[in-house]
Order: sequence, then C-alpha cells, then structure tokens
Amino acid sequence: MSGLQIASGMSRIERQFGIDLGHLPRKERSRKTSEYEQFEASLRAESLRMSEFYEIFYCLENSIRRLVADILLEAEGPDWWESARIDEKRIKEQAALRQKKEVDSGITPRSENLIDYTTFGELSQIITDNWDLFETIFSSKTAVSNASNQLNILRGPIAHCNPTDELEQDRLNLAVRSWFRIMS
Repeated sequence: MSGLQIASGMSRIERQFGIDLGHLPRKERSRKTSEYEQFEASLRAESLRMSEFYEIFYCLENSIRRLVADILLEAEGPDWWESARIDEKRIKEQAALRQKKEVDSGITPRSENLIDYTTFGELSQIITDNWDLFETIFSSKTAVSNASNQLNILRGPIAHCNPTDELEQDRLNLAVRSWFRIMS
C-alpha cells in the first residue's frame, strides 16, 4: 500500500510541477515534444494550455474566410476578388504585399488565394463593406463590427504568444459565442 501512495504522490508532483521523476515507464513522445525539452517544463505546459485558444482563433478566422469567399463567389463569380466589392487600397494591396513578402522571403507561400492573406479586421471590413450580401447572414452590421473588434483585441496576446489569464479566456469564449449568436 505504501508503494502505491508513493507512486500516487510522485504522479501528483509531476503534474503540479510539469516534471518527469522517472518512476513510470516513459511514454512515447512526439518528435516535436522531444526536440524541445531544453525549454522549461512550465513554459511547455503554458504553451499547451494556450494552444487551445490558438485553435479557437484558427477555426474562427478560417471559417470567416470561407464564409466571405463563398458568399462573394456566389454573388460575383470566380473572379470575385478582382471585383469592386474588395477595396483596392485597404484590402487587395495589403494582401498582395503580404503574399509578396512570403514569396520574396523564399518560404512556401501559404496559398494562391489572396483572401488567405487577409487579417481578421480586413475580413470584418469586407463583410461590412458588402452588407447587402451579408445582411441575411448577420443580425446587425454594428454587431459584426463590435464582435469583430472585441475578438481582434482578444486575438492579439494569443497570436503573439503571450499567456492570457482566466478572465480573458472567459471573454474569448463569450466573444466567440457572441459572433455565432449574431449570425442569423
């Protein structure tokens, strides 16, 4: 019985401090994890916690991109990006600059589609600039702007690899729920 108590206590300490005391057989670790053991255990644990919030934004931002692309494709056809519905200075030129920067850097471009180079704020701008196409999807143009602004503020620390506290995590969850609520 005392052996089980010791093992249980060691497991609790490992979880609490993010360390491996070596009392259990090692689990097979992914290549990524094993390559970065030089980072502090607390930093790796924090990154794991924060990855959940990155995942939320990844899904949200890409779902909005798909929504925008689908609606504009339906309205304008396959050349919708070149239509007057996408602001030349504020959106097209900025997305093209981001794409060119990737190409000039010698890294693999993320996409051939310039919509994939738009920011969260630019996606919101496309929606509000083309409200006639999106008013059947969203309950209010002002609500889209407000929800988008709130999400963009919450996105900053996550996108720039800073931890957030529990209150900000709650705000993020509420902001995402608000976004989906304003969709009709």
